[in-house]
Amino acid sequence: MSDVVVETKEGIATVTLNRPGSMNAMSQNLQRELYGAFASLGSDDSVDVVILTGAGERAFSAGLDLKELSGQAAPSGQDADAAVVRGADLVQSIEGFDRPVIGAINGFAITGGFELALACDVLVGSTNARFADTHARVGIMPGWGLSQKLSRLIGISRAKELSLTGNYLDAATACEWGLLNRVVEPDALLPTCEALARDMQSCDPVMLRKYKRVIDEGFGASYSEGRAIETAANRAHGNEVTADRVANVQQRGRTQSG
Repeated sequence: MSDVVVETKEGIATVTLNRPGSMNAMSQNLQRELYGAFASLGSDDSVDVVILTGAGERAFSAGLDLKELSGQAAPSGQDADAAVVRGADLVQSIEGFDRPVIGAINGFAITGGFELALACDVLVGSTNARFADTHARVGIMPGWGLSQKLSRLIGISRAKELSLTGNYLDAATACEWGLLNRVVEPDALLPTCEALARDMQSCDPVMLRKYKRVIDEGFGASYSEGRAIETAANRAHGNEVTADRVANVQQRGRTQSG
């Protein structure tokens, strides 16, 4: 059975981490399959939005497979001897995906699993969602962006509280702090994410990709640099706008809303 399951329906791809018995811990094989899934979806123009989640209600992902790392368990998967995907490349494959990625956080998102969640564009959590950064507890320096991205999302003091204690953050507090966009009951998690994905599909697909890129590029820049990025993108896009294109976009919007 695959460690990552991809299901596509009407332009929405749901990518599921599929090791529920191990709290969807990221084995070498799961990392390879997840990297491959996003590479494949990246070349599939029929996909408008991706939803990333974990199997079961217990965990989104508990992070790296510590049993595998410590040698207590052999690398999983038929191609266990294949080259290991670097974690930073895996996260970048999600962060750099050119269409929206919605994280459906169904349970624990711990350390590497927390970083995987932060690679998504929008996070919706079930009431079971729990976040923890245990890097300092286990003596590992983060390398997938958590130390920089978390403080930019929830504020530096709150980020330090989480990262320098290793304590858990519950779903309600995560939403209050701005980490989660919303919190819903477990059985409403995927339907809520699918409805949000359909709202995104109602937008101009070309603009959806361009707008995401402008937001992401500006996020890592100063305000003035971000404004310059937006201005350059506005001018470049303005050269492509025609009356026919505007009419087509309006027609698409009416079709989607109908």
